[in-house]
Amino acid sequence: MRYVLNAILFPLILIFSGSTALSQDKKDTVGRKVITLSEVVVSRGLQVPEFIARIREDSSFYKAFRNLRILGYTAMNDIRMMDKKNRLCASLRSKTKQYRESGCRRMQVLEETSSGDFYRDDSSYNYYTADMYASLFLTKGSICGEDNIVGKRDFSTSGKKGMEKHKEQLKMLFFNPGKRINGLPFMSAKTEIFDDEMARFYDFSVDAGELNETYCYILHQKVKPGFKNRAVIDEMKTWFNDTTLEVVARHYSLSFNAAAFDYRVDMQVEMGKAGLLTVPVLIRYVGNWKVITKKRERGIFTATLSDFNGW
Repeated sequence: MRYVLNAILFPLILIFSGSTALSQDKKDTVGRKVITLSEVVVSRGLQVPEFIARIREDSSFYKAFRNLRILGYTAMNDIRMMDKKNRLCASLRSKTKQYRESGCRRMQVLEETSSGDFYRDDSSYNYYTADMYASLFLTKGSICGEDNIVGKRDFSTSGKKGMEKHKEQLKMLFFNPGKRINGLPFMSAKTEIFDDEMARFYDFSVDAGELNETYCYILHQKVKPGFKNRAVIDEMKTWFNDTTLEVVARHYSLSFNAAAFDYRVDMQVEMGKAGLLTVPVLIRYVGNWKVITKKRERGIFTATLSDFNGW
């Protein structure tokens, strides 16, 4: 019944508020966070402190990725490496299928084509962007005993060095943007953008709208002019299901510049359903990063996931 009422009332709110929305915006303060609310959000009576508190502790985004460990699915993988003039220099396109059987998962490559110097002579990846993608979404052999429990899992680079450590740092930012992540020298506090100490460097706004046939609250966080060097997450826009507050989609931009490495990364993730489980169905990454002793890499990758089973 609530969904039917939303379906009727939500478009009417949008129509009648469209011409005056800007003049009816309202500002609310939660700690040091000054949050601009659109007229649509004000009309729906969103309790901002409770909303921010729930979003700050949200684990649904990371949970969706962990759900991939207990499901079978098909993935279309597209990785492109570009030169400094934005010309294609290497690529990989493949279709893979993950099987989940007897508490274990394994992956089969169904189709694959590559170009340029994507692989070395020994068939290893010639690019650390590709290596990072493989560690995120491709599986070698059989992996057993996994679950999708988030709980109090902490991200850490403990025990990792060199390139493995840098890849782990980007993975942590990929899966859990906005949370404090231990083990990131000079960056740990800069990732916790809901904390008052960091939040003062951001403009916050909440709007409402529809995405993929789901009514959402849309939280937009963007670094204020002049404070970009204080942050790792430059901008993040997240669509939350207006009923469950699960993440429906997220777009975010990250950047960092240090002696050992620097990067500029833009990511887009859209969620879907596998039975009752929320899962990522589209992951898109555009990154430019440089690690000391390695050449700069400019990579684009897209993963499209479908045909989920095993829930």
